[in-house]
Amino acid sequence: MGLADQVNEWLLREALGEPKLEDLFYNLCMKLLGIGVPISRARLNWPTLHPLFRAEMISWNRHDQKATLDHFNHQEANTDAWQKSVLWHMLEYDLSMLRRRLSGPGKLLDFPLLGELAAQGYTDYFVLKTLFEQPGMATDSRWSGIFVIWGCDRESGFTDEDLTILQEIQRSLALACKSIIQSQITTNIVETYLGRQAGRSVLDGNIKLGDGATAKALVWYSDMRGSTHLTGTLPSEEFLKLLNDYFECAARPAIRAGGEVLAFIGDAVLVIFPLESRAEGERVTAKILDAVAQSFRMRDTVNAARRERGEAEINFGIGLNVGTVVFGNIGVPERLSFTVIGSAVTEVERIEKLTKTLDANVLATAQVAGLVPGRWSSAGHHCLAGVEEPMELFVPLDCGEAVLKAAE
Repeated sequence: MGLADQVNEWLLREALGEPKLEDLFYNLCMKLLGIGVPISRARLNWPTLHPLFRAEMISWNRHDQKATLDHFNHQEANTDAWQKSVLWHMLEYDLSMLRRRLSGPGKLLDFPLLGELAAQGYTDYFVLKTLFEQPGMATDSRWSGIFVIWGCDRESGFTDEDLTILQEIQRSLALACKSIIQSQITTNIVETYLGRQAGRSVLDGNIKLGDGATAKALVWYSDMRGSTHLTGTLPSEEFLKLLNDYFECAARPAIRAGGEVLAFIGDAVLVIFPLESRAEGERVTAKILDAVAQSFRMRDTVNAARRERGEAEINFGIGLNVGTVVFGNIGVPERLSFTVIGSAVTEVERIEKLTKTLDANVLATAQVAGLVPGRWSSAGHHCLAGVEEPMELFVPLDCGEAVLKAAE
């Protein structure tokens, strides 16, 4: 068995498992060093389907103890640096391979990066591109698959045998990468549209009607005010922008505090914080109070910017409740929705509606207030539709004036 065959055999075994791509690439680089290929720098690039990132890259250098994963956001797609890069050149001219000697006879530094690498002592630069079908790449099939970049700092650079080995392992590497990348994209899509916890539950096989679990949770429910008027007066594009500004204020702090967005319901957002113990409830509730304050600080900042542009301002309320909820699949077998149900969810929606009439941006039940005593003030007992007994509600004491009283 030749040297390349040994590496190919290993890559095919890896493709049948579920290794982290960083680990696979690091181990590949170490194996290549082990068989005598003098790589000193390596990069693995691929496009991805993710709401925040357009591409990802794994970096390895000979003295590193691991390979490092980096992300490139969507705004970086049209930068001057990208359009002067080797990869852009290969995409533009549909090249599957590119080599540049960085020193000695035949030296060619026709891209800014190559000059930088030559200055760092690298002598050879070799790039291979392998295309494969990939979700989300239908609009530009050229940018699908992987780019693998190999660098060498040996004075004589790569030999013909080195380059042959790198080419012979490329297809097996691409196969292993395709398996891992497509699994990651599936996870990205599921978690983006369902949420982390719901997404993982679905990927774990809970996809039948009625599948679900019961848990104690703190429920955060927010609803935008004046939406009926806004939808009737704003052009659709302006309303969508306003809606996303609102969701950023109402949901982002909750996500940072560890919440799981279970649903965007029109112009409302439902967030769940699972609680396994009272101690966890105390810790989570304290974080939620900070998140609530951050929500309304963000609202004030966003509204200041919107006022300067002559745009409609946003306002919203937040209801908080604690209770037993059921996470599960509802709907019909052909079209399921993973959601949360229970009296705590029904109550919190109605509690949030009272923020308008009680002139308070935030209202919480006694169960929430009891988790961190001393940080709440009673707003009295109030009747909720469908609930027999009046319920005592509370407003937070120390989250800032914007939280305590609704904006006029």
